[in-house]
Amino acid sequence: MSETTFETAVVTGASRGFGRAIAAALVALGTRVVGVARDERDLSAVREVLGEGFTAFVGDATDEALARDVISEYQPGLLVLNAGATPHMAPLQEQTWETFSRNWHIDTRQMFVWTRAALLAPLVPGSVVVAMSSGAALAGSPLSGGYASAKQAIRYMRGYAAEESERSGLGIRFVALLPQLTPTTGLGSVGVAGYAARQGITPDAFAEGLESILGPEQVAKAVLDVAGDSDGASEYVVSGAELRPLS
Repeated sequence: MSETTFETAVVTGASRGFGRAIAAALVALGTRVVGVARDERDLSAVREVLGEGFTAFVGDATDEALARDVISEYQPGLLVLNAGATPHMAPLQEQTWETFSRNWHIDTRQMFVWTRAALLAPLVPGSVVVAMSSGAALAGSPLSGGYASAKQAIRYMRGYAAEESERSGLGIRFVALLPQLTPTTGLGSVGVAGYAARQGITPDAFAEGLESILGPEQVAKAVLDVAGDSDGASEYVVSGAELRPLS
């Protein structure tokens, strides 16, 4: 697969984990990156490391006005929708409605807000929107409330948006990535700890049972690969071992 050559990219959830790695990989290629996140201190730390190629934009990625204004001001050729919440880890009967629906209000909503803004602006022909779903959308995740269904909704919206782009001749490509569970990010480590406790083993023992360990840099490379491959698939599973298109 070829690498991306976009002049400007917007990455939501850019202050840590996958988002930070994606921003770093893009800046290294010479792309100007606008990183959106709520934590000003963490974003400033990313700016210190990445330098002038990274613009910190502090705000809530679920804010419709923010999405509209960022797209209007920066005109990104690549939009990476990575923002999301750490789910509350508990079986169904120990969830409240508020904890169960947390990821619908953040992960799914930010996908809706930015996708809608991308279609309405619209982004220029040839632009790419990469949406971060999850392997949980395929396998389920019984300890993380509505997380799996929130990530499945992201897959549906990607398809809806791609259809609207084609129907209106916008030339915007929409791609979804489904990373596997990994202990290498803050969110993933919470999931690993939860499932390890459920099995009565240590997080390290649970991680050893994973097929392969996925790192943030591998996810960043996957974003570059799929964004730069105009003839590629529309959805990919990302593991520590491979980037595999879904049929």
